[in-house]
Amino acid sequence: MRVTVFHNSIPASVTAAQKLIKLLKNGHFELNERHPDVVITIGGDGTLLSAFHRYADQLDTIRFIGVHTGHLGFYTDWRDFEIEDLVIALKEDSGQSVSYPLLDVRVMYADATSAHYLALNESTLKRLNGTMRTEVYIKGDFFESFRGDGLCVSTPTGSTAYSKSNGGAVMHPRLDALQVTEIASINNRVFRTLSSPIITAPDEWVTLEPTGRDDYVMTVDQFVINPPTIKQIYYKIAKERIHFARYRHMHFWDRVEDAFIGAKH
Repeated sequence: MRVTVFHNSIPASVTAAQKLIKLLKNGHFELNERHPDVVITIGGDGTLLSAFHRYADQLDTIRFIGVHTGHLGFYTDWRDFEIEDLVIALKEDSGQSVSYPLLDVRVMYADATSAHYLALNESTLKRLNGTMRTEVYIKGDFFESFRGDGLCVSTPTGSTAYSKSNGGAVMHPRLDALQVTEIASINNRVFRTLSSPIITAPDEWVTLEPTGRDDYVMTVDQFVINPPTIKQIYYKIAKERIHFARYRHMHFWDRVEDAFIGAKH
């Protein structure tokens, strides 16, 4: 098994990574940063998001494992004091995994160029210096004219992140659907939006056609993109998926309860 360790710069993460690398070498694992079978991230959800984008071109052959050194994350199943147990689980690995859907983001610009991204959590389009205006289409049919600060399009796993902060629903990660949530929409006698999250079917896609502006900001997970004038953004569930090596499983709704309510503690 080829393994690599991907960590952030927090001292606790660096210490845990050094310990894990030593145990992996002693366990005769092959450390391979370029073409790993398993990527172990140490830090938090942000660290795993960074690793996901680092290896986005190898998703078919990679499984991820998250170790957190701070607060419990949705993508991290292990704590830094469980490193030895993790290595034992790796030695007994039989290829078990769970996969989650990703967001396919395709952007067409006014100058006829284009860009393609994959998102694990979400992608947003915003206008920071005024009202964003965009036409919204679902499966090619016109749906609404949006006016407001922006729109957030998320995956099921991303539904517990920025989408939830904007009033979106929490979606189970086994659902192959995307969710559109509004960011401070304008609703009055002149402008009207649905003013509610939209959850699409697996075979549907969402298209945004913003009014030509050069001050829009687009995000893909934690990355901020200042694009040229956007002609169209096309969102759908990607054919690619992210795979996590699972040696133990925390029930999704237990994870949600632990992260947002904490009534059991």
